[in-house]
Amino acid sequence: MSPHPASAPAQAPGPMPPHAAPRPAPSSAGLPPKPATRPGSTPGEPPRRPASVPLPPQRPAHRPPAGDGSEARGYAAPAPAGSSPDTRHPTHAGPSTNGHGSAAFAPDPSLSWSAPMAPGGTPGAGRPVVSFGQPEGYDEQARPRPLGLRIRPRVAVAAACVVLGLGLIGGAVTGSWLIGDPGDGGTRDTFAAAGSLWHSVPVDQLFPPTVIGRGAGPGGADRTWTRIAVAPDTGCANAFDPLLRKALSTVGCERLLRATYIDATQSYVTTVGLLFTTADATAMRSLDTRFTKEGLDRRTDLMPRPYAAKGTEAAGFGDEQRASWTVSVLTDAPVVVYAVSGWADDRTVDEPEPARQAMESGETTAVAQAGLGHEAQGLADRVERSLRKNVGQATEQPS
Repeated sequence: MSPHPASAPAQAPGPMPPHAAPRPAPSSAGLPPKPATRPGSTPGEPPRRPASVPLPPQRPAHRPPAGDGSEARGYAAPAPAGSSPDTRHPTHAGPSTNGHGSAAFAPDPSLSWSAPMAPGGTPGAGRPVVSFGQPEGYDEQARPRPLGLRIRPRVAVAAACVVLGLGLIGGAVTGSWLIGDPGDGGTRDTFAAAGSLWHSVPVDQLFPPTVIGRGAGPGGADRTWTRIAVAPDTGCANAFDPLLRKALSTVGCERLLRATYIDATQSYVTTVGLLFTTADATAMRSLDTRFTKEGLDRRTDLMPRPYAAKGTEAAGFGDEQRASWTVSVLTDAPVVVYAVSGWADDRTVDEPEPARQAMESGETTAVAQAGLGHEAQGLADRVERSLRKNVGQATEQPS
């Protein structure tokens, strides 16, 4: 027996399968075989592998245009005209394939919008459920945030505005008397109570023994005045110059209270007065309008007279020593408040100046430089505040 079996005789090739390419014959030159062409194919067409060789998964060479829905429906890409379908390249690998090699796609009816409702009106177990989230807004830094978060700050701000508004209204009503603007309620009672203070309030409350004037001096300096004399309550016969007495006669004279003060340096003396009238609120407003329009409080022939108490530093404080003055007609009380100031050394003054003019910035007169305008205006303001405070206490209801 020969160690090598004899080669089998060559047999004639049988019919070629329709999709199989002939196995290339070995070449004596060692070169790769020349690919065979199928009948009916063009010379430039690439050869196909035998059907028995497994092919790697490939994507379809042709994708349908976006939006036509062919991929979603499981359709294969159309083959070029004149070519046979290729069953080895299915478009989808599904649970089952049709006769042409493409995946058979069957949608789940339970996931459809038209799926029947389960008994009781609730969606089926597989039916899609859609929920809407909370809408979002944007803050000052363009960061998204739920719109619901903006409600609470706005509510808080609105509540704060309401509380603030109520507080302002209450404060305006409560402090109307203190600022000289009476409110609607209790105006008549306040007006009447103010007119009776001259005989119901102790003198120390109307003219305190010591008056502190915070920022009442030139340049905002503090002032302190000490009472050195109190005049008995009298009429108005000799308290004013003739023209001023005539101007005040329209509101009458119930009582006149006066007191004289000296400053802490004992350089200036000031007489402050409270004229309680017999007029009503309408007459007081009319007098105030006349003083404002006609400038009666700036005329040197309408100055109030000082109270020169004997045996005090103001003993020589007469008409010739008047340097500055102020007259204020109240409209919420039957009272005229005034003050007149001068030097404590009894020097005469040739040109008196109204307090407002002497207090103006840049004024260079001797009266202004000495601060006598601040003396008259500052003390009159503090006595008026004391009057209003006593009126407020008189109108308070007992608890």
